[in-house]
Amino acid sequence: MSVTVDGDKSGTVPCTARGRRFLRGPRPASVPALVGSACAAVGLIDVAAGVFPRFRHSRMHTFAEVLPGALGPFAAALSLSSGVLLLLLAHGIKRHKRRAWRAAVVLLPAGAVAQFVYRHSLIGVLVSLALCFLLVRHRSQFAALPDPRSRWRALANFVLLGAGSLALGLVVVSVHPGRVVGNPSIADRLQHVLYGLFGLEGPVDYAGTTSWTVAYSLGALGLLTAVTTIYFAFRPEHPAARLTEDDEARLRALLAKHGGRDSLGHFALRRDKGVVFSPSGKAAVCYRVVSGVMLAGGDPIGDVEAWPGAIERFMDEARAHSWTPAVMGCSETGGEVWTRETGLSALELGDEAVVDVADFSLAGRAMRNVRQMVKRIERNGYETRVRRVRDIGDTELDRIRRAAADWRGTDTERGFSMALGRIGDRADGDCVIATAHLAETGAGESPYGDLKAVLHFVPWGGDGLSLELMRRDRSADPGMNELLIVASLQAAPRLSVVRVSLNFAMFRSALARGERLGAGPVLRCWRGLLIFLSRWFQIESLYRFNAKFQPRWEPRFVVFRTSRDLPRIGIAALQAEGFVSLALPRPFRARRPRPCGHRPEQGAERGVRAA
Repeated sequence: MSVTVDGDKSGTVPCTARGRRFLRGPRPASVPALVGSACAAVGLIDVAAGVFPRFRHSRMHTFAEVLPGALGPFAAALSLSSGVLLLLLAHGIKRHKRRAWRAAVVLLPAGAVAQFVYRHSLIGVLVSLALCFLLVRHRSQFAALPDPRSRWRALANFVLLGAGSLALGLVVVSVHPGRVVGNPSIADRLQHVLYGLFGLEGPVDYAGTTSWTVAYSLGALGLLTAVTTIYFAFRPEHPAARLTEDDEARLRALLAKHGGRDSLGHFALRRDKGVVFSPSGKAAVCYRVVSGVMLAGGDPIGDVEAWPGAIERFMDEARAHSWTPAVMGCSETGGEVWTRETGLSALELGDEAVVDVADFSLAGRAMRNVRQMVKRIERNGYETRVRRVRDIGDTELDRIRRAAADWRGTDTERGFSMALGRIGDRADGDCVIATAHLAETGAGESPYGDLKAVLHFVPWGGDGLSLELMRRDRSADPGMNELLIVASLQAAPRLSVVRVSLNFAMFRSALARGERLGAGPVLRCWRGLLIFLSRWFQIESLYRFNAKFQPRWEPRFVVFRTSRDLPRIGIAALQAEGFVSLALPRPFRARRPRPCGHRPEQGAERGVRAA
């Protein structure tokens, strides 16, 4: 079987050949993995040799002699610093990083010199040079470009490495009980470590040359923390890829022609994503890099015939940076193309709820609960408005934006693959905003007047909508989201909309099958685990909420390279969706003001569905 490949002069390429090439390309080679593991092992034993005197003079002494480092005051400091550096470099070496390779090539010969000068260990010199030879011999495998980074990495390095140096310094100060003069307290030991990291003499005293050993070791840790922090602070930045105005214009042109194919297409216009285009420019893949994982969201944008070219560019970019490629939330068609063209694997992640407007009705027993809830809320005086963004005035649009931001239940914006990240942008004039209002609300009771809830939809081609977020004032009556979804579906014909995509239900099929009569023990156990996890992640609640509207379910998939990549992809996806944040703790951030009586709302955004 062969497919037409966009931008390939040969016209056709066997799918199996293309799949094998990409299957080999991104996977780590054996030499970088071996050398990286060796560096980590050498680093750990180097640290142990520099810290624990009993280790250096025990039966492990013979083995420790072949590792970089030396005995004595200078040797302990060198052993600690080289061990820590090798530990820091090991992960980068495994990921084929060019900068890590350069640092290791410099560090290992320096360790070999130390072996000869301080310890006169020929075996230690040979081990260091052997690892260095492997790095130089296979230098072509270490060509990966740097990851996106900013100077915040310097602060993170100072905090993490400083804390590690402090902990390791306490061990260094405390592992010489027979040499300590007196009985210093924990506070004295901690003070000695703090002074020692800055090269000063502390209150703890030792007999013999041990004081010099401890002083040089602590000084080396402090110097290492300072040097690496300065390096991270002054090295050139590599900002994460962002959509340029030209990129956005090209994507909008592709969506105008092919946007009806995927309900998640408009989310490619998130401006914190990067994009790669096919050679012909007829297709594109949007992505974000999180913790070394290159995450694409949904299907490629554009002509299906040009998808292979865009996917090839995506995989080339992942291979150039040694990123782990992954796709979150692609459709069945998209999953088939991804797996066929790259050799990657696919796993069903959940189902998307899609309501066909022509089939929707509040009549019938199945819709009884929704019907009663909507009528009750309407009797309480609520009214709804469903309009395109371009039909809303600037003043009201600004009020809606401010309300949506304030009603957000989390400090960070959630969502990635199924969220746009903005509301009311004039460039998104075709988006739809549904609002709920309570006429009896006094002007002084709320900074947003009678506005009580907001739903935001993005276009799905020319005749569809895709739900992007749900926000409401917690002082409003329960059922605001149901009210606005029903109002949006009822207003859909007036907006020339025939289909509406609602929330994504993760692992929906397992939840649905697990509660059926005759479900096996494995399926019931899996369902029980999902229900347990629903205490923290809205898994079951989103499924129940979506099922109220009697939708049809469209499966969505995650595409990945190997099973061992799944935990890493999962953590990266949680970071991208906003469920795991590596930002500064709340006391160090400016607090966003909230009106009195506000309580955080859970599950207020469609982006929640993707995690």
